[in-house]
Amino acid sequence: MSLRVRLTLLYTTLLGGTLLLFGSLVYGLVSLVLLNQVDTLLDQQSSNFIRILRVDSSGQYDTRQLDSFQTTDNNLVFQIWGTNRKLQFARPRSWEAPLDPLAYQVGVAMYNTTFSQGSHMRVISVPLLTQRGGVGMLQVGVALTLFDTTLQALATVLVVLAILSMFIAASIAGLVINRALAPLATATQIATTITKADDLSRRIPVSEAPDTEIGQLIQAFNATLSRLESLFNTQRRFVADVSHELRTPLTVIKGEVSLMRKIGEIDIDSLDSIEMEVDRLTRLVGNLLLLAQAESGRLPLDLKPVELDTVLLEVFHQIRTLAGEKVILQINEIDQVAVVGDRDRLKQVLLNLVSNAVQYTPAGGTVTLSLSKTEERARITVSDTGPGIPPNDLPHIFERFYRGEKSRVRTQGTGFGLGLSIAYWIVRNHNGSIDVTSLEGQGTTFIVLLPFKQPQAQS
Repeated sequence: MSLRVRLTLLYTTLLGGTLLLFGSLVYGLVSLVLLNQVDTLLDQQSSNFIRILRVDSSGQYDTRQLDSFQTTDNNLVFQIWGTNRKLQFARPRSWEAPLDPLAYQVGVAMYNTTFSQGSHMRVISVPLLTQRGGVGMLQVGVALTLFDTTLQALATVLVVLAILSMFIAASIAGLVINRALAPLATATQIATTITKADDLSRRIPVSEAPDTEIGQLIQAFNATLSRLESLFNTQRRFVADVSHELRTPLTVIKGEVSLMRKIGEIDIDSLDSIEMEVDRLTRLVGNLLLLAQAESGRLPLDLKPVELDTVLLEVFHQIRTLAGEKVILQINEIDQVAVVGDRDRLKQVLLNLVSNAVQYTPAGGTVTLSLSKTEERARITVSDTGPGIPPNDLPHIFERFYRGEKSRVRTQGTGFGLGLSIAYWIVRNHNGSIDVTSLEGQGTTFIVLLPFKQPQAQS
């Protein structure tokens, strides 16, 4: 059963139940009002009838006055029963059976609805008392023909109105629900098409108002598609980049092995080349493993107090030696700052940032380091006067294997495009942040913020 049918049945059932409850209340109220009117009539007529009753010393009633009694309703039936349980008066005279056998038996005053001589009647039974005691019982009844007809007509009207209202409600609810769920049908169709075609670039058009539940659902689904498309593209690029990175050293190793097999002897240069490529593969696998651990939040950290100024000075001297006279490496500001973290990992972050700055800064340029502290964080800045990063590349520089120049050529001095990704995840696992600003032709600045407090495990 479809959602449309279920919702239509639900709304129709709720309306039907409400109408049934309302109709029952109306039916019961009208029944009570009409029955109360009948009881009032019976009470008045019985009181009037009792006023003219006369009983002789033998317990007999004077029927002459009773025959002349006029009532407001000719449908009333009167009976007087003596103490000997015998009928002494009846009008009409043909009504000899007790109007209310129960009251006739127990001899108490009561209202009751009975069937007498095939007629549905309302009967009042009143014991007749004198100073000498009980002298009999008066029973006054009236046929409930009009009462039954009225209630039957009311019930028919209520049932017809309920059925008609439920039919109209079902029709209107079906139209409204179909219109409301139409975007869902469209979304389902497009989603099925996307699944079959494996085309994550398609999006579901938002025909509904964005602030409605369906509009928000479609927007969330489109956002999910965008996220999936980005993840698949990243996965595809990652596989392509890893394949490329593995192909080059494996090709070199295969070539050197083939050369040694061809010449029939071990060549030292070939072994050195093979060892170099194996080391290259080992670093690549190690970096990928480190990234996988960092992204999953399972990066092992040896958390201890770390003096960042000492680490920065070590990195400064190490990189200045490697850079030689190519660029000017300087420290602009350095404070004594201590944080709780993994010293080796934090040093790896600084080495990645500073070595990248030196590598991409042209000869004669300047790379500037600084370390300061705010109220709750340590601030590390690495600035260079290199060519800068294009705006289109800035959002992607922390992605694995991403290179702004889109070149797959790796020279011996270049890495795998994993340094910034590793730095990003190390800083993140220290509950810190790393940001970058850059202007083409003017240079790039990386800013790392690390909290003083001990980082908590990432989930």
